[in-house]
Amino acid sequence: MTDVEVEAYLDEQRTLNIATISPSGHPHLVAMWYARIDGEIVFWTFGKSQKVLNIRRDSKITALIESGDVYNELRGVELIGTARLIEDYDKIVEIGTAVAVRYNGPPAASETGLDFIRKQAHKRIGVAMTVDKVVSWDHTKLGGAY
Repeated sequence: MTDVEVEAYLDEQRTLNIATISPSGHPHLVAMWYARIDGEIVFWTFGKSQKVLNIRRDSKITALIESGDVYNELRGVELIGTARLIEDYDKIVEIGTAVAVRYNGPPAASETGLDFIRKQAHKRIGVAMTVDKVVSWDHTKLGGAY
């Protein structure tokens, strides 16, 4: 995919699979809802989650977004980089709001929605991803020749 196609793909897809490094050295793989703030992939999670513990120990992270049900429809983007934990309450609220609006629409930013997000933010941590490498594929471009 071109850079423009990767950006559009990241905006249209819904689930980000992230892998961090567990204490045993194995990948810890989980699916997350995400948003983009200033072009950066962000998500929030519970502060005591395994992924946060893993990131505190080793900030390496890989993310995968993929789609397609048959071979000639397969598309995906792998993002390789480092995770940055965000523990500032206001930034966590910003991330939580961006994720909520992305998945639930503008009503998620209503006063009722923001009240819920603010309460959740006390026990959550934001995660921002610095991407060092992008790998992408788009089998729809193969035209049946593979």
